[in-house]
Amino acid sequence: MTQDELKALVGRAALRYVVPGTVIGVGTGSTVNHFIDALATMQSPVAGAVSSSKASTERLAARGIRVLEAGEVQRLPVYVDGADEIDARGCMIKGGGAALTREKIVADLAERFVCIADASKRVEVLGRFPLPVEVIAMALPQVARRFEALGGKAVQRPGVLTDNGHPVLDVRGLSITDPPAMEAEINQWPGVVTVGIFARHRAGTCLLGTAEGVVTLSY
Repeated sequence: MTQDELKALVGRAALRYVVPGTVIGVGTGSTVNHFIDALATMQSPVAGAVSSSKASTERLAARGIRVLEAGEVQRLPVYVDGADEIDARGCMIKGGGAALTREKIVADLAERFVCIADASKRVEVLGRFPLPVEVIAMALPQVARRFEALGGKAVQRPGVLTDNGHPVLDVRGLSITDPPAMEAEINQWPGVVTVGIFARHRAGTCLLGTAEGVVTLSY
């Protein structure tokens, strides 16, 4: 199976966690696009979705799925999103699509985080994928220097601003052996809006697309 076919497989598999008539959280990215397409095929539809990006909002609306603002809900039964990397504890690196801040906001509303990913995203230690960090523009140089002190090389993602209007640093060369501690540390740096380590908001379930089918991992 191709990588895109694996993404479509887990996108459809995630429907088992969707209760018709509820409002759910929907993430961002190529794998989530398959999930959105699958949502539109449900005979008993959801009541709506809280989206983590403008791109997902547009795709949901185009398929007739009502989109609500995060402020309109207090809790979501489930949030379905992809990952750039996921480890054995369900901690993730996210933000390859530059939606990391809104993804954390929606994840914080959810009772269950279901990660959908192809098998290439499963790693033992986070850090092979460059760590995205949304940063206030004024603080870019000093945040980059802080990462340099940790052994990382931070480079501004060219031509990219988040939906919030901020630049993104991509940090290479990190080996994130303690995701909760590193997330907590970076969150304290002045100018950091959000770091793309999802440890506090880690996945509870991962649907991993493999050549043998969908493997369900629970954390």
